[in-house]
Amino acid sequence: MGEFKVATFNIWNRCGPWEERLEAMRKGIASLAPDILALQEVVRLPEAGFDQAQLLQNDALAFSAFGKNDKSDYPMGVAILSRWPILRSLVFPLPTGGTDEHRSLLFAEVQAPFGVVPVFVTHLNWRLDEGHVREEQMRFIVDTITAHAPKSGFPPLLLGDMNAEPESDEIRFLRGLTRLGGRSTYFSDCFGIVGDGSKGATYARRNPFAAPLREPDRRIDYIFVRGPDEGGRGEPLTASLCLDAAIDGVFPSDHFGVVATISTG
Repeated sequence: MGEFKVATFNIWNRCGPWEERLEAMRKGIASLAPDILALQEVVRLPEAGFDQAQLLQNDALAFSAFGKNDKSDYPMGVAILSRWPILRSLVFPLPTGGTDEHRSLLFAEVQAPFGVVPVFVTHLNWRLDEGHVREEQMRFIVDTITAHAPKSGFPPLLLGDMNAEPESDEIRFLRGLTRLGGRSTYFSDCFGIVGDGSKGATYARRNPFAAPLREPDRRIDYIFVRGPDEGGRGEPLTASLCLDAAIDGVFPSDHFGVVATISTG
């Protein structure tokens, strides 16, 4: 049985000491050595020649895709970096739920040595009291995955900053624990299944960049894999936090990342 490594990380756009954080992220990503890396809060300014995803690429992550909602007033979106070629990518605007946030879902087909891997990356509405919006967004995401990743193929990955804790209805829906809109589904929550049994907070007060907001420690960043698969593909094997400590005295972001190894069957 083979495996590959995937990770997700909210890079906190250009906030804080950006140049120092950039170096910390570069070193952390190189040490982590993922095969596929999902990024959120990625700033891209083509007219200024500034692209945070490009700045975080290295020789091992030579391929990339970027997506943002065209209606957003911010030059910020989500991205995928990959060790293997990206065959195509599509961007879908997420439902707004009547809010002023215009977020997106990025889909890319990655040509891995063991087959084509459908990868979906997103970043849901952030406000603590907008669970109803995230529920609408999650239903849309699952419908989009169903339409673009048939069950005959490799189980799709869904990665990102969901801004929701594992006990929330939007995450329970993905985990097959509740219905939304009369529908149900099942995705493996990698950290929840093969993590270390801790809370696994990815937004935590021990991070000096997160502490000033005085928000509760919570796990809001995830790696999901649709399952189960009869051939054993897509089974979570290991999962842990990553990029969760200072590098050369600087925390890479206000979030911690998540990394998982996934079975190729």
